[in-house]
Amino acid sequence: MKGNISFLAGSLFGLGLLMSDMINPARVLAFLDVGSGAWDPTLAFVMGGAMVPMFVAWALRRALSKPLFSDGFPGVPHGVLTPGLIGGAALFGVGWGLVGLCPGPAFAGLLLGGWSVWLFVAAMLGGMLIHRLAPIESGAKRSV
Repeated sequence: MKGNISFLAGSLFGLGLLMSDMINPARVLAFLDVGSGAWDPTLAFVMGGAMVPMFVAWALRRALSKPLFSDGFPGVPHGVLTPGLIGGAALFGVGWGLVGLCPGPAFAGLLLGGWSVWLFVAAMLGGMLIHRLAPIESGAKRSV
């Protein structure tokens, strides 16, 4: 049952990315190009639209003692900012700004995006593999 719900949620997310055109790097880059006269604000409406179901989800979360399809809600992350976390976030943002893709839209656009999306996903998976094989920072924990 849990796998079916995950598949349904992922499919709904991918459909939303497709319908909002977030799989189109040109649209994302035009949204990020705020200073030019060619700025495209349409993705702001996508983000605003995402706030509505999230608001409902948080309201439901307060009303429920446990999730409908799980034993409990996940705990709060440890909340410690590490250089690796800050560097990873910066690298994510720079990559998103350079090519107009991030992991979700890239996977959703594999069938429609052409060779550049395949190259992006291959490089992303390669980076994930290198991270897995890299030595662990002192004091950091990694789950495999």
